[in-house]
Amino acid sequence: MPETEEALRTLARNVRTARARAGLSLDELGRRAKVSKGALVGLEKAQGNPNFATLIRLADTLGVSVSALLEGPAEARVRVVSGDEALPLWQGEKGGEARLMLTTAGPAPVEVWRWRLEPGEEYPSHPHQAGVVETVSVTAGRMTLVVDGTEHPVAAGQTATFDGDAAHGYRGAGDGTCHLIMTVQLPPGS
Repeated sequence: MPETEEALRTLARNVRTARARAGLSLDELGRRAKVSKGALVGLEKAQGNPNFATLIRLADTLGVSVSALLEGPAEARVRVVSGDEALPLWQGEKGGEARLMLTTAGPAPVEVWRWRLEPGEEYPSHPHQAGVVETVSVTAGRMTLVVDGTEHPVAAGQTATFDGDAAHGYRGAGDGTCHLIMTVQLPPGS
């Protein structure tokens, strides 16, 4: 969730631009993304501060990446992002977090996320648009990946991939912190 005034202004501008490009009214975007019109009006005036789930629903509905809603214009051919520059977009009850590090350019963008899950901490995700592919690579600890209600243990040194248009979630497993890198490959044209 954006926390600075500049980040809120960037988000407002990007949502307005993406909504106009998609040809959607505030009412229609709100209906499709399941966000109130009042919240959208506030957001587009840089007065709202949507949660992570709302950002994902807006991005999916507008056919763009989450980072396309959050980032300003690209400034250089090479972009290096420090972990402390990327604000957490999700924070768990036990101290876990998810940070969107960057999104690649090109016809099929890829979001690169850095996650930390504490034992028992869980993040349930709604299904994404068709064509989204998620990959999780655990660098330390263990997690349980849940896809369509089926649990899949993933330990340090293991990588799992799945179609993101299914209901899914992530849960810290074991008694240590789980660190993982997640990529979200978006369909061409996103």
